[in-house]
Amino acid sequence: MELILDKLTKQYHNKITVDRISLKLQKGVHGLLGANGAGKTTLMRMICGVLKPDSGTVTLDGIDVATEEYRAKLGYLPQDFGYYPEFTGMDFLLYMATLKGLTKKQAKRKANELLEIVSLKADENKKIKNYSGGMKQRLGIAQALLNNPSLLILDEPTAGLDPKERVRFRNIIAEIGKDNIVILSTHIVSDIEHVADNILMMKDGQLIYQGKWQENLGDLEQFYLKQFEED
Repeated sequence: MELILDKLTKQYHNKITVDRISLKLQKGVHGLLGANGAGKTTLMRMICGVLKPDSGTVTLDGIDVATEEYRAKLGYLPQDFGYYPEFTGMDFLLYMATLKGLTKKQAKRKANELLEIVSLKADENKKIKNYSGGMKQRLGIAQALLNNPSLLILDEPTAGLDPKERVRFRNIIAEIGKDNIVILSTHIVSDIEHVADNILMMKDGQLIYQGKWQENLGDLEQFYLKQFEED
C-alpha cells in the first residue's frame, strides 16, 4: 500500500500554502507536525480530496484522489468535525455508515464494534449534545473508521481529550497503523512521540523533515522547538 503525493501545490491569493510537496508513504503512523499556518490542514484536505490542488497529484495504490474508489478507501476526521446534536451516538454512526455505503446489517455490526473500541458503548443512546468534548472526539474517530479505511487522516484528533483519553486514543491509532496508512496532524508533540513511526515536519508550506525521529532527532520536542523558535 502506498500513498504518493507528487509536487502538490496550493496557493491562496499571494501566499503559497503548500509548496510542491512530494512524498511516498507506506503503512504505519505518520505524524505531521508544524506551527499554525504551516500548511498542515491544507495538505490534509488535498489528500482527502476536499480541496483541489493548483498543481500536482495524489494517488493511493495508483488510484487518483478525485475518484469514488479512492474515497471508499479513505477515513477522515477534520479539525472542525460536524455532528448532529439531537442524534444519539449510535444513530449518528448508523447514519454515517449509510452515507458510506454500508448495508443496515454491516452498519449495525460496525457501529457496535467501534463504540466498544472508543469506549462509548455505555453512552450509545445518549444525545450527542450531552457528550463531553472528549466523547465527541472519540465519536469522530469512530465515524472515520466505519468503512475500514486503508488511509486514515486525522486533523488535531486529540484536541479536547483528557490525558487518559489521549492514551486510549494513541493505542487505537497504533493498532490501526499496523495494517494501514495513518496521517496524524497535531501540535501536541508527545502524542506524535508515543505513536508515530515516521515524522513529517512542515514549515511555510514546505516539508522540512521526513524520517524516523528516534534515530535522527534525539529529543523530538527540542528539535521541533528549534525549527520554530523564531515564529
